Amino acid sequence: MRRTKTNAEQTRADIILAAEQLFLKNGVAHTSLEQVAREAGVTRGAVYWHFNNKAHLFNEILNQIRLPSEQLAEQIGLCSNESSAYVLRNQIIEALQGLALNERKRRIFTILLRRCEFTDDIREAEVRHEIFINTFIDLCTQLFAKLEDQQLLREGINARRAALSVHSMVVGLLHDWLRDPKLFNLEEDIAHMLNALFRGLIKNWD
Repeated sequence: MRRTKTNAEQTRADIILAAEQLFLKNGVAHTSLEQVAREAGVTRGAVYWHFNNKAHLFNEILNQIRLPSEQLAEQIGLCSNESSAYVLRNQIIEALQGLALNERKRRIFTILLRRCEFTDDIREAEVRHEIFINTFIDLCTQLFAKLEDQQLLREGINARRAALSVHSMVVGLLHDWLRDPKLFNLEEDIAHMLNALFRGLIKNWD
């Protein structure tokens, strides 16, 4: 039984890896599950045994790079209102610096941001990804709302604008760095760029 379970887990991992490689090479829309099966060296039935459809497979790939919102919320909840913004900044820095050091994460982010057209057959994955994005923005909004109540945000900045600014900067940095890694040093520059952003959002940012 243990060997059978181990074999099944290995097959599932092989399918995911094959899909990542094909999605990166051909794009998500132009890759079929039959092609994934051939690349992984398994039958098409084996693919459907582990994944309901391409949306299910694609979503499982995206799960490899998503920071659980519950984890971030818990860490922020343990901090004072003033320090919660530092926790958010540090989480972003850690995630992006990890991206620079992790080839697989780079591959998946490249697929998501540069090789993916959300067509009907992966609509389910698109919806789940949109939920994840909106959850992150809402979490940031809640964080900045506490600072807004204490009048710690700069003039003209409210909680929602601050949250959207953070999200937009992170996505923009990711997209540009994946397009051209020589554009800036992600490991070294990210902290300075985020500090500049937070300095423009929060009064007395150290």
